[in-house]
Amino acid sequence: MRAVLREPLLHFALGGALIFLAAGLGGERGGAAPDRIVVTTGRIEGLAAGFARSWQRPPTPAELDGLVDDWIRDEIYTREALALGLDRDDKVVRRRLREKMEFLIEDATAGAPPSEAELAAFLAAHPERFREEPRLSFRQVYLNRDRRGAGAADDARVLRVRLAAAGPDADLAAAGDGLMVPGDVEAMPASEVARLFGDGFAAALDGLEPGRWAGPVESGYGLHVVLLRRRDAGRLPALDEVRPVVTREVLAARRARMAAAAYRELRARYEVVVERPAGTTIAATTVDVPSESR
Repeated sequence: MRAVLREPLLHFALGGALIFLAAGLGGERGGAAPDRIVVTTGRIEGLAAGFARSWQRPPTPAELDGLVDDWIRDEIYTREALALGLDRDDKVVRRRLREKMEFLIEDATAGAPPSEAELAAFLAAHPERFREEPRLSFRQVYLNRDRRGAGAADDARVLRVRLAAAGPDADLAAAGDGLMVPGDVEAMPASEVARLFGDGFAAALDGLEPGRWAGPVESGYGLHVVLLRRRDAGRLPALDEVRPVVTREVLAARRARMAAAAYRELRARYEVVVERPAGTTIAATTVDVPSESR
C-alpha cells in the first residue's frame, strides 16, 4: 500500500482531480462576480495582537502584511474546501464544528448566578455529592511478620499489654519495626485509611473502642498494635462551607439542562431518516434531560 501511495502517477492523478474539481466549481459560478473577502480593521488589530502575544513585540509593517496575506490565503482555502464538501466526511472537522456549536450554546445559556434558594435546594437534593466521610484519628505500631516469623502475633500481644500499661500517650519511638507510614494519624478520611493500610485494617478500626490499645490488627504490610483516639462521623456541611462547589455544580447542571433543550429544538428542525442494515436494530435516539432539571 505504501509503495502505491509513493507512485508519481497516483500523485499526478490526484492533483489533476483536484484541479478538475476546482475548475468545475469555477464553471458552475459562470460569469458571476467573485466572492468578496473583507479584511476589517478589527481583524488586522486581532492579527497584530496575536503576534504581539507570541513574540512580545508588535509586528513590523512587512510582518503585518504577511499576517494579512496568510489570513486571506486561509480564508480562500477554507471557502473553497467547504464549497467542494471536503469537510463532510472529515471526523476531525466535524468534531471541531460540534465543539464550537456546544461552546456557543454554553455561552448563551450561562445566565445569572444561582440564587441562594437554588443553591440550598440543590444541596438538599444531592447530599451524597457533598457529604464529608468519617475521619479516624489513631496511633499504630507496626510489626514485620517476615522479620519476626511465626512469633509475630505473640510479639504483638506482648506489645499491646506493655502499651496498655503505659497509656494512650505511650512513647512509640522504640516500639515495633520501621514502616514508611505515620505512627500518629490525625483526622484521616476513612477512604484514605483504607487506601494506605488496606480495607481490612480500616474495617477493624471501625470496630475498636476508642482510648484502648488493641491488636494484633492486620494490614497490607503486616501486623499492628493500634489505639483508636477518635472517630468523627461523616456529616453534611452547611451551604456556607461548600458554597463554591455547590455553585459550580448548579451551573454545570443548568448548562447541561439548557444544552439538552437547545439540541431538542435544533433536532426538531430536521427530518432524520436512519437506514438500518438488514438484520440489525438501532434504537431511536433520544435526548436525556439530566435529573437535576426534573
